Amino acid sequence: MLHLKNKSVYLIPFLLFASPALAHNVKTEGNVASTFHIEPNHNPRAGEVSQAWFALTKAGGEVIPLDRCNCQLTIKANNQTIAQPTLKSISAEQYKGIPGAEVTFPKAGIYTLEISGAPKANNDFSAFKFAYDVTVQAGAAPQSSPVAQVPQASTPAPQTNWILPVAIAAIVLSAAAWFVKRTVKN
Repeated sequence: MLHLKNKSVYLIPFLLFASPALAHNVKTEGNVASTFHIEPNHNPRAGEVSQAWFALTKAGGEVIPLDRCNCQLTIKANNQTIAQPTLKSISAEQYKGIPGAEVTFPKAGIYTLEISGAPKANNDFSAFKFAYDVTVQAGAAPQSSPVAQVPQASTPAPQTNWILPVAIAAIVLSAAAWFVKRTVKN
């Protein structure tokens, strides 16, 4: 009968899939980091309200609230600015007072959300600019929204947002199987 020294190895694939960190995009510039998230679950739909938020932090993890930042959000499609929604101070997850905005994308496609900012107080943190690409799925019919209509693209954007999770799953399962096989031999 086989006995594994550490049976918790079987939990690794489940813990990786349950991790909320996979749903956030993090970027850094200077002494500022930005964690970006858009609801619902990084899967916005055309014609439906989505909430985008940006958890800005200084080196060391100190949160930069909106009231300490001259921040601006720009939404682009096909490299053209289509909207600059007003940022509001929101609370999301463990972050309090961070910049966020409600956005309604007019149609399916790829959009770029750019957040830029500078400190209101001198030397509080470095000026920054972060850009995040967002794939918007087909959804409800376009409604009046803060986002202007996007120019027509000649070809629809491919819907490939399933490839990365499948690739990660395959790698994780392969590594877990290898680890279990190696542990059983020892």
